Amino acid sequence: MLVHFHESRVLPCRVALLGVTVWSVSKARLLPSRHRPGACARDATWQRADALAALQEAVAVGLEHSITPEDLVITAYRCHPFAVMRGGTVTGVLSELLGRQDGMSHGKGGSMHIFTPNFFGGNGIVGAQVPVGAGLAFALKYKGKAASAFALYGDGASNQGQVFESFNMAKLWDLPIVFVCENNKYGMGTSAERSSANTEYFTRGDKIPGIQANGMDIVATSQAVKYAREWTIAGKGPLLLEFVTYRYGGHSMSDPGTTYRTREEVQRMRSTQDPIRGLQRNLEEWGVATEAELKAIDKEAKATVDKSVEEAKASAFPKEVDLWTDIYYKGTAPPFMRGREREEVHHY
Repeated sequence: MLVHFHESRVLPCRVALLGVTVWSVSKARLLPSRHRPGACARDATWQRADALAALQEAVAVGLEHSITPEDLVITAYRCHPFAVMRGGTVTGVLSELLGRQDGMSHGKGGSMHIFTPNFFGGNGIVGAQVPVGAGLAFALKYKGKAASAFALYGDGASNQGQVFESFNMAKLWDLPIVFVCENNKYGMGTSAERSSANTEYFTRGDKIPGIQANGMDIVATSQAVKYAREWTIAGKGPLLLEFVTYRYGGHSMSDPGTTYRTREEVQRMRSTQDPIRGLQRNLEEWGVATEAELKAIDKEAKATVDKSVEEAKASAFPKEVDLWTDIYYKGTAPPFMRGREREEVHHY
């Protein structure tokens, strides 16, 4: 359970768990695919449930439990656990996946565009959230706030030019940002070894130091984030943080996830590295909770998700007039807006 620091330094992890953590990590199995395997793929109702975070829950939960509400987070499309823990609800996420009014983006954002006041998405363009994250950090520094920005991206986005440009500007201005690479080893379907000359993503920041941690271990993720946040708050500038993790399913619902890796590999990772099961084993071994207590928490989390599924299905679809809302920031909309055709005009 070691966290490696670029330049050969090592950061030891201390065990620091709160009881609420196991509830959070259980609830992070948000969608039917995690607590009812295969349900998403079989049920056309859930075809919107794209790019799930199954087996990557430890990253979101460990991060959230080591930062404050004043810190800002932005990520790519595996955003569902972050959205819930950053002020959203399971019902709000599931309703958004179904395109319903009760969704966190009122049914207009879909799986990839879910936001809260301190969570900036959910972004569908590969790597595009990284420079936006640098902008969030610039805003924090400009306003003199003692907070950090966390910009998450995957190994598949790591070779984007805009990522390196963000690194450069963040270091030039010593912005309080942690660039977090969730390395699940296969990007959208290509192994890291085939796409990247340097697969040690935490070393790719040039003048920015980096940390590599076990993204399947919630204690490691929590402690790595805690260290990274303290680094940026102390005015030391940006930091790279790589979480070595793994995704259970394919990249999206259209990807079976077995054309570029074997079923045996997936099953081995799920049976030996599952962050939820690993946390449960540790809590039992450390005497924090009994097996019966953990099963009760897991049952409660499943019941919460099942209830939210029914609430989401019962939610209404957006009204046609809603197509004209949320285009501009409130109070800045023009007098009218043209639609798909010249004759289609909406007056505000």
